[in-house]
This record gives sequence, structure tokens and C-alpha cells, in this order.
Amino acid sequence: MKKVFDYDIEPFYLSEDMSNKLFCTFAKEDTLEEVLKTITEQYKIIYNKVFVLYSASQDEYICTYNVDHGNVNSFLEHTILVHRKKETNTLYTINALNTLIKELNGGVIDKSFIVNWNDYRNCILLTKGDELRKVSTKLHRIIELEQ
Repeated sequence: MKKVFDYDIEPFYLSEDMSNKLFCTFAKEDTLEEVLKTITEQYKIIYNKVFVLYSASQDEYICTYNVDHGNVNSFLEHTILVHRKKETNTLYTINALNTLIKELNGGVIDKSFIVNWNDYRNCILLTKGDELRKVSTKLHRIIELEQ
């Protein structure tokens, strides 16, 4: 079976520390509207916004949104938990950050290593196995939800 997306989608589970987490759901053009509808029906979106990014190199859409754990009882397919560097619009998984630091720091993961986030402006850092994927993104649209 051919994978839809060319990177690892790491499973994550409900925990007590799920408040105000940034979810990231991937979609192809033909599924985007249905994915957006499902996101807005299934979750209480904090800040009432869904940011839809587009990656030309992957030809896919990346929907990011903050959720309140109070109404999370399952996760949508093709969804990961990400972190964001606001100043550079960089999204990343913890695995990708560790892989990046390892690459930049001579094979050593060091929590005190300082990443030059400007080198990763407007992208999402993901992994595929042991390989780091830097996927460039641009803002496609912002969906403002009614309160």
C-alpha cells in the first residue's frame, strides 16, 4: 500500500498534558474541505482559527489548530502534534528537532544547543525514519470560526 504522505506520522496518545496543544492535520487537495469540516466538528478550536498552509514540493495542505484537551477523545487520521517557533513560522516535531540538533551538532543531541531558526523560516520539520525532512510552506488561508 502506497503511503499518502512521505514522512513518519508518529502516534500520540491522550495525556493530562494535552491542554492547548497544536495539532497538524495533512490533506490532499481533494480531501481538504472534508478534513476542515471534520476538524471543526470534532474539536473545540482555541483562538477560533485554523491555519491552512500549502507545500508545493509535497503537493499537500497542512492544517494547524490549537485544541483544548477537554473535548479530545480521538485523533483524526494523518494528524500529528507539533510545536511552533512563532518568530519564524517554523513547525516541528520533537523527533525532527532532535534529528536536526544531531545533524548540526556532530551527531550529539544536546538540549542546550541553539538552533538558528531563521534557517528554517516558513517550513515544517518532520522525519522519515532517521532522515530529517524540511518541507517549505506558505500560507494558503486562515479560517476564522464563529465563537
